[in-house]
Amino acid sequence: MESDRSTRLLTAQPMDTTAAQHQFTAYGLSHWAVLAVFAVGAALLVLTGRAHRHSPSERLISRTFGVVLLAIHLSALGYTMSSRDWGLLDTIPLHLSDLAGFVAAFALLTHTRWAYALTYYWCLTLSPQALFSPVLAGPDFPHHEFLAFWALHLLVVWAAIYLTWGVGLHPTWRDYRTAVAITACWAVFAIAFNSATGTNYGYLNRKPTTGSILDALGPWPWYVVAEVAIILAVWAALTWPWTLTARRGEDVGEKPN
Repeated sequence: MESDRSTRLLTAQPMDTTAAQHQFTAYGLSHWAVLAVFAVGAALLVLTGRAHRHSPSERLISRTFGVVLLAIHLSALGYTMSSRDWGLLDTIPLHLSDLAGFVAAFALLTHTRWAYALTYYWCLTLSPQALFSPVLAGPDFPHHEFLAFWALHLLVVWAAIYLTWGVGLHPTWRDYRTAVAITACWAVFAIAFNSATGTNYGYLNRKPTTGSILDALGPWPWYVVAEVAIILAVWAALTWPWTLTARRGEDVGEKPN
């Protein structure tokens, strides 16, 4: 289900000659640098969240983070729509990776449970795919399109990490059911929209033209069924440890998170 505006952003406008001479290479120097920045940033956000947990400054930090994330995603959307190759149907923010940025920003701004649930499940399972297996056919560092691509992906994963291990919000089985229900509604809408417009949001109506992990899951519609089963199992695995910890806390008379 993972595809993103950032890939379209990179192809939205012609690449200059200088950038063309320095193409991004997966697991090249710049990619390893990004992964190092990701690890350091995640650790700092966890430490910052814990240091300010349950204090007025914690909400200020969360809201500032949310505003920054929202501004970057709106800027990316505006950049894509300003392209001379812009097409309305292809730039609607209907991919989960597009929606994840706006949902994560809302979760940071409000700490609403449904938004946190989607941020936790979407941003910790779908968005990290781009970190470790990026489909980035564009210029390398320090080109602004390289920076935009990684900013869009790093920030949403950081948001989930910060809210969970920093702020201290933890998923429950109710959050799991909420995320599954909302994601199912999105999938039904996306399939209907794709069928009516010829688009392929979420790769729910056909596989991407480039090679992907979906190739190992069989033909349509079986790869969609397999994908759903995998996601349900992975999300359950990401929920169970937290519910077990909460149950143990209740057993010893502690207040669960």
